[in-house]
Amino acid sequence: MHAHKQSFYKLLKISTNSINFTFKRLLKACLDETNGFIVIQEDSHQELLKYPSVWLRDNCYCNACFHPITKSRIHNWDEFDVNVKAEYLQVNVDTKQIIIDWSDKHHSVYDLKWLKERAFNEKYRQDYLKHFYRPKTQHWPGSDFKRVAQLFNFNSIMNDNNVLRLWLECLATYGVAIIKEAPIEKSVVRQLGNRVGFLKSTTYGEEFIVQAKADAKNVAYLSDPLPPHTDLPYYEYKPGCNLLHCMVQSKSKGGYNLLVDAFHIADRMKAEHTKDYKILLSTLVDWNDIGSENDRVFHNIWRAPVIVLDNEGNYMRINHSIPQRDSHFSVPIDKVLPWYEAYTKFVRLARNDAITFKTSPGDVLTFNNLRVLHGRTGYDDTDENVRYIVGGYLDWDIIYSKLRVLKTTTR
Repeated sequence: MHAHKQSFYKLLKISTNSINFTFKRLLKACLDETNGFIVIQEDSHQELLKYPSVWLRDNCYCNACFHPITKSRIHNWDEFDVNVKAEYLQVNVDTKQIIIDWSDKHHSVYDLKWLKERAFNEKYRQDYLKHFYRPKTQHWPGSDFKRVAQLFNFNSIMNDNNVLRLWLECLATYGVAIIKEAPIEKSVVRQLGNRVGFLKSTTYGEEFIVQAKADAKNVAYLSDPLPPHTDLPYYEYKPGCNLLHCMVQSKSKGGYNLLVDAFHIADRMKAEHTKDYKILLSTLVDWNDIGSENDRVFHNIWRAPVIVLDNEGNYMRINHSIPQRDSHFSVPIDKVLPWYEAYTKFVRLARNDAITFKTSPGDVLTFNNLRVLHGRTGYDDTDENVRYIVGGYLDWDIIYSKLRVLKTTTR
């Protein structure tokens, strides 16, 4: 007898209250109240799935526990018993449902499919986290840009939900995608924003124009070279995704886009310069933006490291913009030089890995502003030779929300 089958039948003897059911010799279920679990096995070749009783009771999705429209929990937590026990278990042969009567006199019904989607086993948890919660990122060096930068047609994105889903998945995975054949209209960025959800408003409005201006209030509005950077690092809630629609491209030798996957650069820092990597993780930097736009005066500041990790140790955000670093550097004096040495290595690695290309009118360059550094080469700006880009931002909360909706409604 296989080891997992032996373990299952051994489990049945743990408690005298355990009850076992089998239908069509495929699904087995038992109560293990000694350890506070309900255990099911879909068939003899599948692993055991264990569910804590308290979790099952808390997530009973009957209309008395969950609002049927909002899908929000509504049972009274003040009266909830965390030591609740399953007193009786049965299975429905035809509907493949697990039915439980609880010690608090409540009756619950769970679909097997629903249970498997929420199983605590490693495989099921990782499938959910990597494919539904948020797609797993794949980092890339500049030499891989042509492989990862997929091309999408504007009209297809606007009219086909499958193409829309593929574009957003590509953005989530690789951090960059290019949309081709967009109309030469100022509304393109807003159309894309509305297709996903809505644009994020910033100090510079919901949409902004990137072109050389005589009275420029931001370095992006110059024709000078713009080093690779992330936009708005001085925002606590930094815009997640850039949409840059090329309407007119400079015919000069300049005006080329620069892109770098900063997650890849962080990987290299961690592997090749571990001490410096830790400094960039731990040293708070003052990022700022002072100025005015459309008669609105602003002074934005946010303090954060160059490399930011989430609670699981994954890259969450890269902050990098040499023009937007404040002259205030609120750290102990002995931390200053080590940080500069570490930051210099990061900047040089990024600059050396930058990919260079030039968008054409009708192209929309889309990329993850929390991850991808972008910049441009300088260009000649005259009345006969201009560069005109319309930009906007999307937040990743909005993108991920749309992507999950599409995953449940498209194939």
